Amino acid sequence: MATIVRIKLSESTDGRGISVAATSSTGTDIHEGPATVADYDEVWLWASSIHTSGVTLTLEWGGTTAAGDHFKTVVEPNETVLVAPGWVLKGNGTELLVKAFASTADVINIVGHVNRIDDA
Repeated sequence: MATIVRIKLSESTDGRGISVAATSSTGTDIHEGPATVADYDEVWLWASSIHTSGVTLTLEWGGTTAAGDHFKTVVEPNETVLVAPGWVLKGNGTELLVKAFASTADVINIVGHVNRIDDA
């Protein structure tokens, strides 16, 4: 039977927001997925803008080079949006990473949590 444990994002300090400093690939570290093959991370991320105009946010999901690794959204001023609604990272013997970069540095903050599922 699978067990599920809610954990903070690996790069968050005590569950606090992570400021996206990077403006190009490879982005700011957000979360390191599981290395254990039987584990899955269900990742929930919200992005909040403190900027006065729209900012393009790119999530790098599990890698940074393949076309399928990049997911873009525009975060409008003073807006908080769900950018990863439970997307999954599976352990494959190495940790897959979630990174982010934005069109303007240090104006997007990311918060969230992970449901780690042990399917052993």
